[in-house]
Amino acid sequence: MSTEADLTAPAAPEPEPPPPGDRGRGSLRRADARAGLALISPTLVIVLVMVVLPILWTVLLAFQRLRLLNLRTSGLFGNFTLNNFDNVFGSSEFWGSLGTTLAYSVLGTGAAIGLGLVAALALRAPFRGRNVVRAAMLLPYVAPIVAVTFAWKTMLNPQFGVTNYWGTRLLGWDAPIAFLSEGRPVLGIPVALLTVIAFEAWRSFPFAFLFLTARLQAVPGTLEEAARVDGATVSQRFRHVLLPQLLPTIAVLAVLRFIWTFNSFDDIYLLTGGGAGTEVISVSVFNSLTARGDIGGAAAQALVLAAILAVLVGLYLWRLAPREEQS
Repeated sequence: MSTEADLTAPAAPEPEPPPPGDRGRGSLRRADARAGLALISPTLVIVLVMVVLPILWTVLLAFQRLRLLNLRTSGLFGNFTLNNFDNVFGSSEFWGSLGTTLAYSVLGTGAAIGLGLVAALALRAPFRGRNVVRAAMLLPYVAPIVAVTFAWKTMLNPQFGVTNYWGTRLLGWDAPIAFLSEGRPVLGIPVALLTVIAFEAWRSFPFAFLFLTARLQAVPGTLEEAARVDGATVSQRFRHVLLPQLLPTIAVLAVLRFIWTFNSFDDIYLLTGGGAGTEVISVSVFNSLTARGDIGGAAAQALVLAAILAVLVGLYLWRLAPREEQS
């Protein structure tokens, strides 16, 4: 039974409806979200089909004993095994290919960045025709890989190549040198491997040249002017003024170029076919797939290659990236 206080107590206020403007903003946000999802859905589908699914399929193949002969009859989920990885890590050919890949990547990356730095410093001062020369520096990078490898193979041919022609007549070579098929080591590295490293440096230095040129243009001129007034030499100005400004850019270039060179396939395969001590891991994966028909072994080698790159990139992000942000 209700008391008089209960009857006279004011009723609880009803919640006020949201203003019309809030309802409109909420509908607008939902419409924007749907529109954004519709715009990025083609990209998501392409990434899923072209990147994610092949990676997942490669992982499945790496744990199965598959060959080209039984690929059509095998299912997606077969008998999983670790034999492929046992064969990879127990093979001397794999470790030899890994050493060749590391030598090719480190030396090729260092030579490309060094050439790019020299070119950027040489073309830093303005002169007539500098833009034309800078544009010509990009030709090795933008030229088709098939065309430039054919030009190098013709130039280095031991019978009619221009390199051996001038070498035997002007440089005093006793005999022509088969640069692309000579496995004789020089300083512990085969001649053919040194040749493909030189090709990698020549083809990739324009990329470093562009980045370093852009960074040099952003260096304040007052820093060099103050060092010049204090009596610093050219080498001292480079070491204490320019190099600290360029180190973050060089670090990024080193990581990018190392990753791309570590995965390089087309230039080595077109120049030497992986022979004469130039078989890197990417060429070894291709030979395992095409020459031996070992799909599972090729997939296992590809996964090991990806794992090595992931470890190296992780070390860079852990150790070097924070220092670059602080600098």
